Amino acid sequence: MNLMRRLILQPLKITIKDYNSRRRKQALFADLAPLVPPLNTMFDGAQDYDAFKSNGEEFFRIYREVCGLRPDERMLDVGSGVGRKTLPLTRYFDERATYEGIDITQAGIDWCRAKITPRFPRFRFRHVNVYNTHYNPRGTVAAEEFRFPFDDRSFTFVVLGSVFTHMLPDDVENYLSEVSRVLVAGGRCLITYFLLNTESLQFIEVGKSALNFKHPFAKYRVVSLRNPEKAIALDEEWIRDVYGKVGLDIVRTDYGSWCKRNAHLTFQDMILAFRRNLTVASMPSGRAPSISGS
Repeated sequence: MNLMRRLILQPLKITIKDYNSRRRKQALFADLAPLVPPLNTMFDGAQDYDAFKSNGEEFFRIYREVCGLRPDERMLDVGSGVGRKTLPLTRYFDERATYEGIDITQAGIDWCRAKITPRFPRFRFRHVNVYNTHYNPRGTVAAEEFRFPFDDRSFTFVVLGSVFTHMLPDDVENYLSEVSRVLVAGGRCLITYFLLNTESLQFIEVGKSALNFKHPFAKYRVVSLRNPEKAIALDEEWIRDVYGKVGLDIVRTDYGSWCKRNAHLTFQDMILAFRRNLTVASMPSGRAPSISGS
């Protein structure tokens, strides 16, 4: 009898669960539902349709309200994943806009190319085979040497969501230089972090942080010595110095809830910066100004 229950009831439960999941997906995304990947392929966040939608909508609001996103942007999304933050943009960008997504995870690029680009040709995706111990251990290009596959001054808006939270300082410095290179003068970049400062370090030390960055190094902390790029927190003062060196002026910093602080905008810390109208070679180093938000 128990064997019969397992043979009959278990497949039935799976069928019902799959059916309900498909119905929920259709209800949430309507005609965009075919562009939403299966739950088990969502490597870039929670494997949940409601979370997929709310995360995309949250950052769409941030792009517009914090970054002043326009319908005609030339946008670069570094770490575009499986399109979690891309889908809302398909309803917003007009025929003047372009969107380029790059990612080190081939599966995400394959999905977006197959599902999003045929319907929205202005949205293009490219795999970059950059090495990362957590996301791309077979990568052939070192992150500290990687050059973005785009010409100088190609974009008005560059986004890196939860990318530097998985990268070591030398790699981050190179990527920030590349962000500056591909931005037009006056272009903006929005980048998320786990920033180490007096407040966040206090929360980490008393065990309140959602991530236990218990292994300290000179400019950063990690949660795992075996897999350091699983999650990395970077020293805020050092980050600000790098922005100044590469010609990015910080105009706003919003601290996140990851370390359990009370005032926050989203989970990770965010820095919004503008590119100076100078060549990188002539840019003075030093700390760029910031405006803190909550």
